[in-house]
Order: sequence, then C-alpha cells, then structure tokens
Amino acid sequence: MANKLSACTSILIGKGASIDGTIMIGRNEDAKAAWPKHMVVHQHGEMPTRFISKETKLELDLPADSARYTATPEWTDKAGVFEEDGINEYDVAMSATESAYSNSLVLGYDPLVEHGLNEEAMVTVVLPYIKTAREGVQRLGNLIAKYGTGETNGVLFADNDEAWYFESGAGHYWVAQRIPDDSYAVVANQLAIQEIDFTDSDNFMFHPGIQEFVDKHHLNPDPTTFNFRKIFGTADRSDAVYSEPRVWIGHQMFSPKQATDETPESTELPFLMKPDRKLSIFDAQRYLSNHYEGTAFDPIGTGKFGHKYRPISLAKTQESHILQMNRPGANIHWLAMGVAAESTYVPFFAGITDVPAPYKRGKLPAQLNSAYWIFKHASVLVDSHLHDFLPLLREVQKERNSAAIEMIAKTDREVKTMTGDSRASYLTMQSSGYAIDTLNAYKKLALALITKMTDYCELNFKTDENL
Repeated sequence: MANKLSACTSILIGKGASIDGTIMIGRNEDAKAAWPKHMVVHQHGEMPTRFISKETKLELDLPADSARYTATPEWTDKAGVFEEDGINEYDVAMSATESAYSNSLVLGYDPLVEHGLNEEAMVTVVLPYIKTAREGVQRLGNLIAKYGTGETNGVLFADNDEAWYFESGAGHYWVAQRIPDDSYAVVANQLAIQEIDFTDSDNFMFHPGIQEFVDKHHLNPDPTTFNFRKIFGTADRSDAVYSEPRVWIGHQMFSPKQATDETPESTELPFLMKPDRKLSIFDAQRYLSNHYEGTAFDPIGTGKFGHKYRPISLAKTQESHILQMNRPGANIHWLAMGVAAESTYVPFFAGITDVPAPYKRGKLPAQLNSAYWIFKHASVLVDSHLHDFLPLLREVQKERNSAAIEMIAKTDREVKTMTGDSRASYLTMQSSGYAIDTLNAYKKLALALITKMTDYCELNFKTDENL
C-alpha cells in the first residue's frame, strides 16, 4: 500500500468566494501513471450491511438504508475499492483523501492503526449514510476515534450550504474546520488546519479528547494557542520542495495582492485565504491542472528550475474531480480522467442513474474502449512532441469547455419543472451525451496526432519534395 497512497492536491471554495455562489471541493488523485479508474452510480439501497476491508481487514456493520451516490473506484479491488469522490442523493459531496504526515512525537503516543479505517474505504462507509456535510465529518470522526486509522489524511466534505475540511492527525485524533463562505483553501500533502477554537462549534469539530491528549503528553510547542498543524504535522525539507510550492502557486493565482511576501518554500502559508476576485469552475480546474506555467519552475517550460518543485498536475494523476454544489439546477460531479492538464473535465449531474459504458471500463493492459485510456492515449501522444502538439490539445479543451457551459445552461433551464424519474432520465441523457461527445473529440485528436507523427520518423531524408 505504500505505493498506492494518494499524494494529492486539493482545493475548497466557499460560496461567497465563487463567481456564481456555488461551493466547490476538488482534488487530484495521484498515485500511478498507468492505473485506470472508472465511474459508477450506486443505486439507493444497493450497499451491503457488512463491510470488510480487503486492505486492513477492518469489519464494520453498516446502516440498512444506503443513498444513491457517484464514485470513481479503482480498476481492481484487490487492495480495496478506493471510491475516492462522489455526490449522494441528499446533495452531500465527499472527496477522500489528501495524504499527509504526522510527526514522530505524536505518533509515539497515538500510533497509526494497522487494522483501522483507511482511504480505500472512507467514501464507501461514509458517503451513502449522511445527509449533510457536518454529518459526514461526524461520522468519519466517530469511526476513526473508535477503530483508528493507518494513515494521516485530509478529507473534503460539502453540501448546498457549506464546505468542511477534515484532518486525522494520528491513530485516533482528528479535527475539522468549516471553510468560510468568503474564502478558499488549497492543500498539498501537509496537515493544513491551524488554530482551533474549541468554543466555536459553528466552524470547528474535533475529537472530544484531543485537548486532554495533547496536554497529557506535552505535545503543544506553544500553549498560548492550539495550532493543529504545528502540534500534529511536519515541517521538514521535503515539505519545502514537495508540498509548500503547490500552496504558494494557488495563492499567487487567486490572491496575488495578499501573497506578495510568500515564496515557494514559505513554511507559514495560511490555510484559509480570501481571493482577490470571485472564482469560477474554470479557476478550480486551472489550479488542479497547474504545473507552475509562467514561472521558472515549470517542468515543461523554459525555466532553469523546471524540476525543482513537485507540480500539481503530473503524470501520476489517475483522475481529477471537482464537486460543485449549491447550483441552481443540479449539482455537478466534474471528472477529468488521467493528467488534468491534458484532459477535460466532464460534468456528470448529481441525480443521474448511470454513466456511459466507456466510463465504466478500464483495466490493465490498456484498452481503447475505456474512457480512462482514451484520454491517456491522447495525452501520451501530445507528450511525444509536446510543443508542437500542445496547441492542438488546447483547441479541443477550449471547445469542450464552452460546450460544457452551453449544455449545463440548457439543462438548468429544463430541469426547473422536472421531478422524479423524468428529471433523473434527462440529467442522465445530458451528462451522457456530453461525455460521449468529449470522448469522440479525444479520439479524433489522437488520430490527428498520429497522422502528424508519421513524418517525425527518423527514417527520413529530404532530397526532393517527392521523397
């Protein structure tokens, strides 16, 4: 499992910080460069009442009534399902997890639990059984407090009113903070939550024994406050090159007026920020697709420090998602298969009953009837002659983005008067139509790239226009 831990990047945007009043939570699932994902819709009541983890062997009794929800599981469940992200029928969104690290002092007193609740199971045992984001935080917190966890993780929750960020800091202890409506947060493989106000139940939730645990073992380096990041987290050289630069670039993108003193290796970057302008769904997508473009740290640019820092979008991204809530029509599960910078975010409406067959396929070796591999195929072809082919990819992405907005606007208008099965059918039809059109656009792009590549063969010699 050490090879599977998702070294992800996350973003959370409050409804007052967005351009259209929506709430957005999103994350890149980064693990392996060739490790297919697929999408499913679990129907109401489909889940079993007994869960047994294939990874940790944890056994849980589950409620008899499970909600319908979307998810993006692995191509194989050999090490667990890893459903990762989804929206349930009660309009609650969850994304799990943002991998992080706890310090040795904390872990000495509350070690990670070998047979606990880990990333691979979190969405499966939480999302089908909650009706608000707060319920999600509390259910996950209760499970970790009781059974423990073998990982340090961050988990994102949202509903139509608020977004929450949850962090486990050791084997059993956890905290969660509400994202203020006027703010956003970007997180990159570090414990991120800072000062906890234990008197503010509107904005903080936590393990009931966490203060006693910290006091008993003298874990707080600054007893005048309770800074979760400093008490439970790490701050070493690997953070400076692996994690902090990804937070820095987010602040440069969205709050440049406030972040003038920040550097890529700043160790005190704030968890919460207010944007200098309102943020759109494409801003969230741009962040999760970012690789320091326009800076000296871009690995595919001309800067001399191109491989100094770990970029947000990279080859090991299996899928990237944004769960957009509080929408006027239906909420949206945006999904980009493969490398976010070289893929397209496909909008699947909450309330759909199914997804197209190619999105349900994906395994090893590669198969070109799978959405994952169709996107990856075009991506690796672009990579072969990046600077020649990137403009062609950008044209497809731009056209698909515009088509998405047009389709969503039409759908919002139509579903206003729809209920029940007719609404679900229409949402499914609209999502599926766009999803298939996007696959066809990437198939067409791949064929165009192959055609252009035929003349790149080294077995070429220019002596005559006809040769």
